[in-house]
Amino acid sequence: MRHRSALLGVSLIALFAAAPALGAAPQGDAEVDELVVTGAPYAVSLETVTTSLSIVTREDLDVAPPAGLGDLLNGQPGLRSTAYGPGASRPVIRGLAGPRVLVLQNGVGLVDASALSPDHAVASEPGEASRIEVLRGPSTLAYGGSGIGGVVNIIDDRIPSRMPETAYEGRVAVSASSADSGQSINGGLKMAAGPIVFALDAVHRTSEDYDVPVTPVSRRLALAEGLTVDLANTVRNADVTLDAYGAGVSYVAADGYLGVSVKQTDTRYGVPRGQILAPIDPADEGPVAIDLTQTRYDLRGEAGIAIGPFERIRTSIGYADYEHAELVLDAGEIGTRFLSNGVEGRVELVQKETDHLKGAIGVQALSRDFEAIGDEAFVPGTRVSEVGAFTLQRLDLGGWGFDGGLRIDKRTIEANMKGRAASAPAAGYGIDWTTVQDSLDFTNVSASLGLFWEPTDGHFYALTLASNARAPTEAELFADGPHPGTGSYELGDPGLDSETVLSLEATGRWSLGDLGAEVHLWGASYDGFIEQAPDGQVEDGLKVFRYFQTGAEFYGFEAEASYDLWSDGDRSLTVEAAADYVHGDTDSGAPARIPPWSAASRLIWKGDRLETRLELRRVGQQERVAAFELPTDGYTLVNLYADLKPFGNPDLRLFVEGRNLTDAEVREHASFLKDVAPAAGRSVRTGIAWRF
Repeated sequence: MRHRSALLGVSLIALFAAAPALGAAPQGDAEVDELVVTGAPYAVSLETVTTSLSIVTREDLDVAPPAGLGDLLNGQPGLRSTAYGPGASRPVIRGLAGPRVLVLQNGVGLVDASALSPDHAVASEPGEASRIEVLRGPSTLAYGGSGIGGVVNIIDDRIPSRMPETAYEGRVAVSASSADSGQSINGGLKMAAGPIVFALDAVHRTSEDYDVPVTPVSRRLALAEGLTVDLANTVRNADVTLDAYGAGVSYVAADGYLGVSVKQTDTRYGVPRGQILAPIDPADEGPVAIDLTQTRYDLRGEAGIAIGPFERIRTSIGYADYEHAELVLDAGEIGTRFLSNGVEGRVELVQKETDHLKGAIGVQALSRDFEAIGDEAFVPGTRVSEVGAFTLQRLDLGGWGFDGGLRIDKRTIEANMKGRAASAPAAGYGIDWTTVQDSLDFTNVSASLGLFWEPTDGHFYALTLASNARAPTEAELFADGPHPGTGSYELGDPGLDSETVLSLEATGRWSLGDLGAEVHLWGASYDGFIEQAPDGQVEDGLKVFRYFQTGAEFYGFEAEASYDLWSDGDRSLTVEAAADYVHGDTDSGAPARIPPWSAASRLIWKGDRLETRLELRRVGQQERVAAFELPTDGYTLVNLYADLKPFGNPDLRLFVEGRNLTDAEVREHASFLKDVAPAAGRSVRTGIAWRF
């Protein structure tokens, strides 16, 4: 508790010390066409950011399929999904997932358990967001080592930072889909009373077991294991019910704001399982559902100040109380409960901008308590405390310049080892949990340096070198038990060191009349890459997967391009294309669940009343697999979307979407469930989105 009190105290003192400046005149920040929030506290345009970044706007989210975060982002260059059924999906960025991909809410952590296991849902629904930013690769220095593979920042407007244009403004979107009998509604409302702005938002979605074009259990798995499978073309135990709602209030002035909010998330979802008739597994406990609830409180603010070289202060603090229970449906009982509560916050001081230099310094702190209770509690109760300090600087010399940063973090992990017995596999490695050091400290330093060059308008090039470090997680250190979510018996190593990576990324962007393009070439070399692989033992009927450290090399690319074939006023015909590729190697062979290459093309018609989009996406087969994996076939998706604005009103949109029109068999190689739960087959979704 002392960590939480200190964090709240520092943040509140820093913010309220600046409160008198809330009514001051604006300080004249440089205008930027597309301001990027994630990556740096100062203004940087999307066109001149030196790394790979994507933005999903509220306009996109109004008509996007209701889905978990990973499934929503899946298909963007360099992004895939863990695809653990419709109820749980987390982003995979450049082949990395879990604790290497940091999911944030307004710049601070979610304080959930989604990074622990792929069957744990992210405790934030994309339908709540006003914007989602995705920063790929390890150049994520502002957020620490947990973003070593990338950062996804879910930005909401629950704490309003600006006045509505009228006394109130709002939005609502409703949709329904055929393959899963899905229904969803989400909306938000903001109202002003003088300088006080109130905000409300809510999301509700449901879906049932969904149709697939093939038998859910793959032919490869059935042949490899000698299985007799259910031939029904339905993925069962895949239903989802989700409700999320929140409210916030803020004081908005000419040069800042200060506000608080509360949000409640409740979801219950089934975990798809292998629909196997024989042989019967005596260890199979039957269908499982997860009942997840989280209450979250946030404080956020920004103000102009005049303290030495600094002109602005920003702070964001989030406290969350999270619980999910794994329900054994046939037995009508709770198998395991996961509890996580804690607070995370950050304070940023932005420097006065000169003709050439932008910069900021900041501090971030975290205190989180985690506990698992039940037969499958493979990780002991832990407390994680972390404090980090960073600086980011950008020197623009007119046509070229540098940006870089430096960060130092100290993380402490305390585990409750009292009375914890070592399993036979642990004892075989000489592990006695009662004598293992139960408090471990990790101090990590990360740094980055980028060179950018803009020789003429429409041409931008950058080269970025970064060194990042990540402390091992509580599961990687202390796991010892069955983990049905991954179908394995997991064993940690309390002697693990921090994982470090040296990365190099080259960026090119071009805007040449009707043609726009962006390419990223990247490579990453890991020292002490924390890998998990079977060691040949079997415990509780499951293969033992042990965490260990090895060297690793990853490289790949992402590319996007668009070309305006024809335009006349508000009407245009555009073709878009995108592709990505990632290759991974470790000293022990190919890493697990590395996505294959993908390529996509889109033909887009836009008019004042109608927009249509035809998409063709090809994902390659993946035959380069780890020792315990099966290969995955490639697939081709055909999607068609139409968006009608009646009477030319841009605030009212009627839309219809056909997904997977050829009814292709789609198995996501990055998913633990790829061989038992393919993606949905042909589906039609219709809906309406209205802004007022």
